[in-house]
Amino acid sequence: MIQWIPLEEREFIAHLAAKSFSHPCLIFKHSTRCMLSTIAKMRLEEDWPLNSTPVQPYLLDIIAYPHISSAVSDYFSEFHESPQLLLIQNGECTYEASHQEISVEDLLLEFDEAKN
Repeated sequence: MIQWIPLEEREFIAHLAAKSFSHPCLIFKHSTRCMLSTIAKMRLEEDWPLNSTPVQPYLLDIIAYPHISSAVSDYFSEFHESPQLLLIQNGECTYEASHQEISVEDLLLEFDEAKN
């Protein structure tokens, strides 16, 4: 199962971007009020292949921290959606998916493409 790291401070966005040069980072923008977001989160957690990819997974509660959600969108130049999954590598967003498009399979393909 994914061990989410809470993303609760705006200042941490730049730290996360810097960290992505050594480890890919995921940001899952989650609405605790949305059933679709809960389902997407559950699918990620159930389908994630343990220990197959060294990734730092961050969970952003957009209801509790809407200002951080906006800051993430601005920092990585991605239009805000919810639920939304962002893959951050080498300081930039290299993959974005939202709603029913969120898939571990597609995300793992992105990791493989980045390796080549």
